Amino acid sequence: MFASATASSTPLAGVQPAATPADEPYLLEIINVSKGFPGVVALSDVQLRVRPGSVLALMGENGAGKSTLMKIIAGIYQPDAGEIRLRGKPIVIETPLAALQAGIAMIHQELNLMPHMSIAENIWIGREQLNGLHMIDHREMHRCTEKLLQRLRINLDPEEQVGNLSIAERQMVEIAKAVSYDSDILIMDEPTSAITDKEVAHLFSIIADLKSQGKGIIYITHKMNEVFAIADEVAVFRDGAYIGLQRAENMDSDSLISMMVGRELSQLYPLREQPIGDLLLSVRDLRLDGVFKGVSFDLHAGEILGIAGLMGSGRTNVAEAIFGITPSDGGEVRLDGQVVHISDPHMAIEKGFALLTEDRKLSGLFPCLSVLENMEMAVLPHYAGHGFIQQKALRVLCEDMCKKLRVKTPSLEQCIDTLSGGNQQKALLARWLMTNPRILILDEPTRGIDVGAKAEIYRLIACLAGEGMAVIMISSELPEVLGMSDRVMVMHEGDLMGTLDRSEATQERVMQLASGMTAIH
Repeated sequence: MFASATASSTPLAGVQPAATPADEPYLLEIINVSKGFPGVVALSDVQLRVRPGSVLALMGENGAGKSTLMKIIAGIYQPDAGEIRLRGKPIVIETPLAALQAGIAMIHQELNLMPHMSIAENIWIGREQLNGLHMIDHREMHRCTEKLLQRLRINLDPEEQVGNLSIAERQMVEIAKAVSYDSDILIMDEPTSAITDKEVAHLFSIIADLKSQGKGIIYITHKMNEVFAIADEVAVFRDGAYIGLQRAENMDSDSLISMMVGRELSQLYPLREQPIGDLLLSVRDLRLDGVFKGVSFDLHAGEILGIAGLMGSGRTNVAEAIFGITPSDGGEVRLDGQVVHISDPHMAIEKGFALLTEDRKLSGLFPCLSVLENMEMAVLPHYAGHGFIQQKALRVLCEDMCKKLRVKTPSLEQCIDTLSGGNQQKALLARWLMTNPRILILDEPTRGIDVGAKAEIYRLIACLAGEGMAVIMISSELPEVLGMSDRVMVMHEGDLMGTLDRSEATQERVMQLASGMTAIH
């Protein structure tokens, strides 16, 4: 999936925002709702209104309060003050089940499917069809699931175990599950963060169908081209407060960014003039049987090497092989001219590698632990000895890194699961920077992060490269790859199609290589 990080106000092909009469009654009204957590005010007197047959895009930086409000609407949290009205009548939504019964369904940013159950079992869990003996009718569940998937044009087997699906396929199952409730209000929290361009277009066609049925959709995203493609209205939150609402057709990307961050972002991608240093890493003919082969590249100190490619191209697999998560089946890796054999991540860390994984929930976070415990995880062995841990020194290190990366948290003791997605990502990045790596591998470093936080991450990456750190950056957002990289390596279905210098790397050229239309030999 290649999604623009610098928004365009031109709608995507085939999806036009529908005109919604201003005097049409509201499906949902949020009136002066507030919510606080220990040490932080998440929402302060916010409001929101959703019309039938329309898409309301809810925008704001990470930590603005968007997800908190959605969890209140979905019955996960209870508001401290304020009122919710459904079809003009006050309602108290005490549980997620109560929200579903009231006609409100939510697709969460973090996938919540059960990997050891089938697609059908996941979709109908808690609503299983029963036969005359009051036992689960698996045949009927299969039939209903098949009918639902066919209606949504999702080509998956209802009996396939969810654990065998790709992240993109799981996201489509989440969408199918939400639609299966036939709710009047559908909340979509970052629904395209892990799906391809083709699947994004597919989702937009589903949204168009839902709009035609009079459904109201709340759509949360950080991708502005999507806002201008499907939204009728745009509401903006900032620091837990409601900033305003406008018709999407009356806005452009610059005005929307200004509303979101309270300032203009004149230079999203920082200018870098530092010279590239000496050769640091050399990879030759790296392969992982059945996944990728013949991958060769060089990486210099102070260089940012971008890796682009469609999902399934092998980008992440290359990073995991270099880091020792899945040791390669052949090839050679040289560090400072010496051959190294990295068989596990611990060895990679000792050699000066660091890897920020693409999915922070599945392979990055320890969600039940504090911010401090998550950050110190990679350096803990270096602060332990004789049965004791140097907690004071560790805490000072973590505090300094939090300040450097501007991690917003009430305290280091705060459970990391309560932080916004962007602040979780910065805390994970801090974890790896505390190991003082020489080679930093970033896999989707800005996934699920707002435009303001992206600018901060970009400046930090540029600063690290300027200090001599070598960076490998894998991203599905093509403008990000082009804007940050000194060179761009492009992969297609496990093959390295070519490497482009910054001067010759254009969106069209990268897409040609990524789609397998051409190759550089």
